[in-house]
Amino acid sequence: QALTGLFTEKPQSGEVTVGENITFVAKVNAESLLKKPTIKWFKGKWMDLASKSGKHLQLKETYDRNTKVYTFEMHIIAAKANFAGAYRCEVSSRDKFDSCNFDLTVHGECAYSNTLILFLSPSLCAVWLVLTSSSGWFVYVRVVQVNTEPDMDVWEILRHAPASEYEKIAFQYGITDLRGMLKRLKKMKKDEKKSEAFLKKLDPAYQVTKGHKIKLAVEVANPDVEVKWLKNGKEIQPSGRYIFENVGNMRYLTINHCSLADDAAYCCVVGEEKCTTELFVKEPPVLIVKNLEDQMVMKGERVELECEVSDEGASVKWEKDGVELTRDESFKYRFKKDGCKHVLIINEATKDDCGHYKVKTNGGESMAEVLVQEKELEVYQSIADLTVKAKDQAVFKCEVSDESVRGTWYKNGVEVKPDARINITHIGRIHKLTIDDVKPEDEGDYTFVPDGHAFNLSAKLNFLEVKIDYVPRQDPPKIHLDCMGNTAESTIVVVAGNKLRLDVPITGDPAPTVIWTKADKVITEGDSRVHVETTKGHCIFTIEGAERQDEGIYSVVVRNPAGEDTADISVKVVDVPDPPQTPRILSVGEDSCVVQWDPPLFNGGQPIIGYVLERKKKKSYRWMRLNFDPYPETTYEAKRMIEGMDYEIRVYAVNSIGMSRHSPASQPFVPVAPTSEPVGLCVDDINDTSISLKWRPPERIGSAELEGYGVEYCKEGTEEWIPAIQGLTDRTSLIIRGLTTGDKLQFRVRAYNMAGPSAPATLAQPITIREIMQRPKIWLPRNLRQTLIKKVGDTVNLVIPFQGKPRPKVTWSKDGDPLNPAFASVRNSEVDTILFIRKTDRKHSGKYDLQVQIENVEDTASVNLQIVDLPGPPEALKIADIWGFNVALVWKPPKDNGNCEITGYTVQKADKKTMEWYTVYDQFRRTNCVVSDLIMGNEYIFRVFANNLVGLSPEPCNAKDSAYIQKTGGLPTYKEADFSHAPKFTHPLVNRSIIAGYNATLSCAVSGIPKPKVTWYKNKIDITNEAKYRMLSKQGVLTLEIRKPCPFDGGVYMCKAVNNCGEDSVECKLEKPQS
Repeated sequence: QALTGLFTEKPQSGEVTVGENITFVAKVNAESLLKKPTIKWFKGKWMDLASKSGKHLQLKETYDRNTKVYTFEMHIIAAKANFAGAYRCEVSSRDKFDSCNFDLTVHGECAYSNTLILFLSPSLCAVWLVLTSSSGWFVYVRVVQVNTEPDMDVWEILRHAPASEYEKIAFQYGITDLRGMLKRLKKMKKDEKKSEAFLKKLDPAYQVTKGHKIKLAVEVANPDVEVKWLKNGKEIQPSGRYIFENVGNMRYLTINHCSLADDAAYCCVVGEEKCTTELFVKEPPVLIVKNLEDQMVMKGERVELECEVSDEGASVKWEKDGVELTRDESFKYRFKKDGCKHVLIINEATKDDCGHYKVKTNGGESMAEVLVQEKELEVYQSIADLTVKAKDQAVFKCEVSDESVRGTWYKNGVEVKPDARINITHIGRIHKLTIDDVKPEDEGDYTFVPDGHAFNLSAKLNFLEVKIDYVPRQDPPKIHLDCMGNTAESTIVVVAGNKLRLDVPITGDPAPTVIWTKADKVITEGDSRVHVETTKGHCIFTIEGAERQDEGIYSVVVRNPAGEDTADISVKVVDVPDPPQTPRILSVGEDSCVVQWDPPLFNGGQPIIGYVLERKKKKSYRWMRLNFDPYPETTYEAKRMIEGMDYEIRVYAVNSIGMSRHSPASQPFVPVAPTSEPVGLCVDDINDTSISLKWRPPERIGSAELEGYGVEYCKEGTEEWIPAIQGLTDRTSLIIRGLTTGDKLQFRVRAYNMAGPSAPATLAQPITIREIMQRPKIWLPRNLRQTLIKKVGDTVNLVIPFQGKPRPKVTWSKDGDPLNPAFASVRNSEVDTILFIRKTDRKHSGKYDLQVQIENVEDTASVNLQIVDLPGPPEALKIADIWGFNVALVWKPPKDNGNCEITGYTVQKADKKTMEWYTVYDQFRRTNCVVSDLIMGNEYIFRVFANNLVGLSPEPCNAKDSAYIQKTGGLPTYKEADFSHAPKFTHPLVNRSIIAGYNATLSCAVSGIPKPKVTWYKNKIDITNEAKYRMLSKQGVLTLEIRKPCPFDGGVYMCKAVNNCGEDSVECKLEKPQS
């Protein structure tokens, strides 16, 4: 199969015989993965094999840190027939997914006929019927006279005959080796089971992605035949989705726009034959097209988090701070789906709803932060001090941000109750307290307290008492003000945009004229914002919507014939400050950044109280507030950001008047943390002028790409770190050259990414630059510690590593003599030596000694090499005796054993009539044997091959004489053998201890004819009927299984076997389970 997706090696289809083991292997390269891959094994479509692990199935996994490859193995132990079928392996890692299909075929145990027929001649034959039973072998012999028939094609007759007719055909045609013919006939019939209708069938399984098309193809033998296509047993009719094609012998079924409904079993039918397959429809990963947006809401408001996915039918999972969300009893969370849009709705948000919300699909995820702010009541207009005269009306008025907020009015701490003169109103955001016909007792401090909020608004009501005195008719004008001058206490402050109203009490008779000036310029009503009004006892100057340029000193002059009076009034216009300067990002962390900005150019006439910051994701339009209370400094650390996401930050300035417009947004930045420090920094090698360092990558790298490593060193006693190389290295090792011999240096390594350097990894102590003598040591590989056996003509390449400094002297010798370069090649390096023989001969066998030496110190090792070849033929094969149907053979071992032990002999016989050789014994260990079951009247010759671990001898040893099996007047009679014997335990029980909670088994083996009756005892008490124990018996192996033993189960267990010939028993001690 082609390697695509995550697999570097896919499991392949396999075959196994019942009772044998098989292993399927899958490999995944994790070098490009951020997370350990997850693997699942399935049988059929949906059966997850993880839950089936046990005696017959084991799942294992290993990880190679050097190659970064995960190896997953599925071991099937003692396969059964029902294990056959289609299997699937799936691997996934975050947003990556891959799968593959494979098949397991389980063959039954080889079943051989229990009938063996041997013929003596065309006219006379002996039929041997051999039956196997538990009691032994039983042999029956009979003789039948038959007539000679002309030569026929016996193969054709046997191929078309039923099994019950084989014996009759053998008698009729004088077959001499029916056993061999039946074996070949079985193989011929197996080959004939090929389909007559199909030249090429459907594959066992197909896989297609949802929405794609797939073409199923079969090749039929007859180009004109009609085929039927079935889906789950029902015939498929041609349509726009199902297209049938006939091209020569090929028949195609094309399925367009595959859906999950097409995941089914498909069958192609031709006449009475059919072939089937399974189609697996794989859903493509669902991608998140539109991400979630961060939100900040007020307490009690409704929150809607919306995302958009790539598939309308997809399902998503919502999480809050890593915990999956469900519809709870209070219906706090509601999940809404509209086509590709998915919405999470939170009714009446509370502080508990703050956090990170995540939506997940099988192809990705998106996260957003929700902040819930307590509602903060803002005062749009506060109540102001009033000075009123008797009989006038006093109106206290304030405006707050929330229309639903109610409040209470107090006078000198006592709640004000409405009556005929006092009226309290609440219309929208405006609260009013109106006092008609003001009296002296109404003077005092008035306070408005909003319900549910910890603050109040206060103002003072001053009563102006008018005294009527007799004055002459000529009264010079007089201005009655207590805020004249240019001091801070007498300055009138007005907020920009509000109305400036200067109400100046004046007296004079006759009524004086009033002139207002600013900077020696008379103010008239030419400007629509300015109004000047003179009434009896008052002159009123009003500016609608005060602006910054309206600030200054205003002069009022009153004149009448009796004189004039002048007063100066200082007015200060205050406003919100200008926006701060563009913020600058000083540094970033894993989920934070440090931002700095400059104060605004104009503070609005009031000191800057602090600053408010907001952030947003670069691709979003929603700004999130970072602080709710003004922050007094101009450097701020913003936290709770997502690593790897682009952000922008802006700043507001706040003074006592309000909040400025926002500053320009900062340059986009990405929160990312430096990596952790490199791991395992150590010295790999050192000499007089250089040092070699090595280390491992950091355990945590983060979302930013690792740019490289910086290596520095510092002389002991100084603090100056000197770069070992210019720039960075992307390797995890480095050789630093050009160092001074004898210097003591400290070394450190730092990993760099876009966030800067990591914490340094340093050596435990300074290193002295000087070559260190290292004793010579040979590291002999494990496979060379025993005799290495090679065949003649093989190549020998021995690589033996060693150590030692300075470079040691390497010497090879063979059998005590120096090694001749023409005999074998030797190549040496600083760390290993190689012995190479291109083409071995038997003369290369022997003991090879290796010596590495530095001055007077040395180390040695030996390697034994044995070159083996095929043995020579055995010698002196002769016929020692002939009796009945038996021949005794003896021979001598070969002179040349091929330089290795003779493992056995192969003995063959041949009938002189046919000269076809048949093996009687294979891997026979002795040098004599008896060949039995020969046919009377036939003459036989014999030969013997020698066998060693290389193979059979090229030539056999042939017997000089032949053996003729004499005919006798009658058939010999045989006394039926009695094979019965008393039970005997061939494998005893073994003392053991067990662990509580785990099943334990006791096993032994017994033989006996007839089959003995087995009884188990514990402490001499029969436990046959105890439910806690399970007794098993298979082919003489007896097993007692104790289910989850407890301390009570300790004791002496005995197994007793009894039959008619006697009895036997074994026992063992089972120690109490350990807790």
